[in-house]
Amino acid sequence: MELNLAHKNIVVTGGANGLCHDIAKAYYEAGGNLCIMDIAPNLEEAAQSMEKDRKVMHYRCDLSDIDHMEETYEAVKTLCGGRIDVLFNGAGIQYRAKAEVFPLDRWKKIIDINLNAIFALSQLAGRDMLERGYGRIINMASMTSFFGSEMVPAYTASKGAVAQLTKALSNEWAGRGVHVNAIAPGYMTTKLTADMKEKNPEQYREITSRIPMKRWGTGQDLCGLAVFLASEAADYITGAVIPVDGGYLGK
Repeated sequence: MELNLAHKNIVVTGGANGLCHDIAKAYYEAGGNLCIMDIAPNLEEAAQSMEKDRKVMHYRCDLSDIDHMEETYEAVKTLCGGRIDVLFNGAGIQYRAKAEVFPLDRWKKIIDINLNAIFALSQLAGRDMLERGYGRIINMASMTSFFGSEMVPAYTASKGAVAQLTKALSNEWAGRGVHVNAIAPGYMTTKLTADMKEKNPEQYREITSRIPMKRWGTGQDLCGLAVFLASEAADYITGAVIPVDGGYLGK
């Protein structure tokens, strides 16, 4: 079956940079009508950089502002012509510190963006999708959805919860046409992981040596799965948390 997303309205949070920018671009190139949500200063530039034969919409917002999420969602839905077919919850932040000194304000911010915003947006989008009997929600999980890590307690807690939330929403909504899945990237070369070489070089070396492919991943390694899960080819897949990890979990 062709992985064609023409006529589908797709929203990607965190789409201005990093892994989510690559995924957003893949959705656009697969024919989707794209809107990216982000707080990044380069949001407008990021949207324009993807444009070829049609416009890429964008909406600037702070996803930690849960109290105004409904207003944010309605504004984005309006940009999408009143209908969102695919929601990719990709925005995320991280902070690296030992658990015994991890700042509580950082903890709260990470949980708000990495978990609470995913639930709030999924709930709002899910209501509309359930009314139509169709929708795709794809969440960004992580290797830390499967195991604990070091020096990232808030990130690990949030991503473990994202995996379980994905399953819980799927259990409730799959029978009504709304499929919920998650992609769990392995160790990726991103801004979130760039400081590991300096702060914990021993852990960085251990991780790299364990990856059977002997390299960290990139955003391009996620794009095929992201497009697949948003397409009709994935019609019988829901509640899955799928690793893209170069074989890390299998070793």
